[in-house]
Amino acid sequence: MYRSGTVMAWNVFKFCTALRGLGSIMILLVLGVVGVTYYAVVITNYGPALYDGGLYSLTAFAVLILFHCLLGMLLWSYFSVVFTDPGSVPPNWKPALDEERGDTDPLTGSEFGGLPADQANPRIRYCRKCNQLKPPRCHHCSVCGRCVLKMDHHCVWVVNCVGALNYKYFLLFLFYTFLETGLVTLSLLPHFIAFFSDSDEEIPETAGNLATTFLAFVLNLAFALSVLGFLIMHISLVSANTTTIEAYEKKTTPKWRYDLGQKRNFEQVFGMDRRYWFIPTYSEEDIRRMPALQGFEYPSKPDLDAQEF
Repeated sequence: MYRSGTVMAWNVFKFCTALRGLGSIMILLVLGVVGVTYYAVVITNYGPALYDGGLYSLTAFAVLILFHCLLGMLLWSYFSVVFTDPGSVPPNWKPALDEERGDTDPLTGSEFGGLPADQANPRIRYCRKCNQLKPPRCHHCSVCGRCVLKMDHHCVWVVNCVGALNYKYFLLFLFYTFLETGLVTLSLLPHFIAFFSDSDEEIPETAGNLATTFLAFVLNLAFALSVLGFLIMHISLVSANTTTIEAYEKKTTPKWRYDLGQKRNFEQVFGMDRRYWFIPTYSEEDIRRMPALQGFEYPSKPDLDAQEF
């Protein structure tokens, strides 16, 4: 009986690892939705409307400008999440102090004693899969097969873990996706209504254009509603300085030890330079103090360049 349970657990982790194979498919799916939306909005409906003249041309111009700006920010944020390492544990990392316990005295080598840390000192976290110590708020991802700093979750849509160093980009991806899909839904709504009405308003002439407009409206409406829920959830997590994984733990803790107040909680994710809050990058100053902003410190010199993060 124990043997079968072990096999089942192993098969589950094998299935998680196999999820990496979805990477190219999910990226192509996202680009496919973007392509269908672009064709429906720009090629089929609002692009030709630029030549109609009058107020409708002005409206079409405004919609196209806003559409392309939001699309550019969406894709920039998306690929920033995809290609940014969420944060891994530095080799041979050891804590300068027992942060889990709140001690101020540095840990000495004798406290480790050559044993796994969870045996030598149960308050120091140790990953049995990676065979290394784990900093506070670090979790092992079964899909990526490694420990991730301040891990929030593994997202199949971005084919990457969402962690300390790309959480801001993930939130901006949700934010611009909601704005873009909301804009597309509203801009295609008159064409969608005209499709089911008996009015004489012009609608796309070919069956292909009709199908593309209908599909784009339904897809963007569905994404706008679903992303809104995720966005609200993550805003509440950021305001409390917690992650999706830590959400349950926070509910069972009288006072959440990482809550620094809403302003500082926000700055831990988005940085302290307001000019960079809504773009998927950090200022040089924020990069230099990134370890402190994210709530952990690397055992390295303070003046680090972006490549070391």
